Amino acid sequence: MSDWSAKNPYMTQITENYILNGEGSKKETRHIVFALGDSGLDYKVGDALGVLAENPPHIVDDLIAVQGWDPEMTVTTHNGERSLYDALKKDFEVHMANKKFVQSLAEKVVSSGMKISMSIVSRTRNESSWSANEDQQAPPSLKPSVPTDDPAAQVEAITSDTKAIEDYLWTRDYIDIMREFDVKYTPEEFFELAGRLKPRLYSIASSHDAHPGFVELTVGIVRFEYNGRARGGLCTQFMADEIDTSGAPIGVFMSPTKSFVLPDDKDIDIIMVGPGTGIAPFRAFMEQRVHDGGGGKNWLFFGDQSEKTEFYYKDEIESWIDGGHLYRFTTAWSRDQEEKIYVQHRLKEHGAEIWEWFERGAYFYICGDKTYMAKDVHRALIQIAIDHGGMSEEDATHFIGDTMMKEQKRYLRDVY
Repeated sequence: MSDWSAKNPYMTQITENYILNGEGSKKETRHIVFALGDSGLDYKVGDALGVLAENPPHIVDDLIAVQGWDPEMTVTTHNGERSLYDALKKDFEVHMANKKFVQSLAEKVVSSGMKISMSIVSRTRNESSWSANEDQQAPPSLKPSVPTDDPAAQVEAITSDTKAIEDYLWTRDYIDIMREFDVKYTPEEFFELAGRLKPRLYSIASSHDAHPGFVELTVGIVRFEYNGRARGGLCTQFMADEIDTSGAPIGVFMSPTKSFVLPDDKDIDIIMVGPGTGIAPFRAFMEQRVHDGGGGKNWLFFGDQSEKTEFYYKDEIESWIDGGHLYRFTTAWSRDQEEKIYVQHRLKEHGAEIWEWFERGAYFYICGDKTYMAKDVHRALIQIAIDHGGMSEEDATHFIGDTMMKEQKRYLRDVY
């Protein structure tokens, strides 16, 4: 096994980079292939690939322009001595602002006038009276004051609590904030505030046995526009646009998993739930199961917006079905009918058979969104245990979340 890592990545090239979506899709999902060359890198299905990205050139250029910095000036960062342009492009997260930077505005933004503070001690109105105390600084019926146009007052309102900062950052990056408050920083001041550029991890979508010398990903490209400027996912846009298949170098390393693995016994059945780009590790699982042989059945749940535009890896999936490798393939196309249907609905529809598989020792895997989908799937499994396992809600919750997941380790998740 090689010693490539986040601090010492293997510099390689992208050999394939193509869109998986059908015509008319509102999404951009790509299949991206990296050559492993002479790296000695190996991986197993379930592992993740670490990718080192750089900031988009237009954002670096805009940041330098708004601050009036010299891009060729020499600076020192945690990665050593380099030009300011290279430092901003490769060393720091400059595509997205952080809380620390917003909090620094309090020291940079000066009030445009006199600040008057008022407090209400007591009030009598319509025979009812109110007096201030530690818990209540203003009458309940009094609306909170609205920040004035004074920049310092606006900064104070923004930095008043964590939620306010999060709301403010939701639609702004460093350039937006610098323009809004006309604040200037030295490069050194900015480096102290900006976060260091971190690698991104992606679930590997290939089996090394099926694709020797290569590693493949299924990546959703994030793009949007705000305040008239193009924005998006740092690493996804870097792979899709700046690197593409140009032959330009890109750094990668392996991030092995200890838990999201196939059962050692190849005769054990597995159920895989991977909507959207969550299908990535299960493409790898299927390639590995086909390569290894064995009598275990494979059941894949997949879903997205529309069969016409988001049926990723359709030809491969159909070949697995035709070859008898994929025992069952269940889909949930959320926008192809009036009522939205998701994978958790399909799980409950097939609850009786899923429970039979569980009783035979089947492994259950899920990959994808942890905020909503994974929680909905978890609740669906509990309901299946209640409806088809004859369990109480308490027993079902314990069986799914403790027995299967923690004790037996046959309910495995790769969620993000």
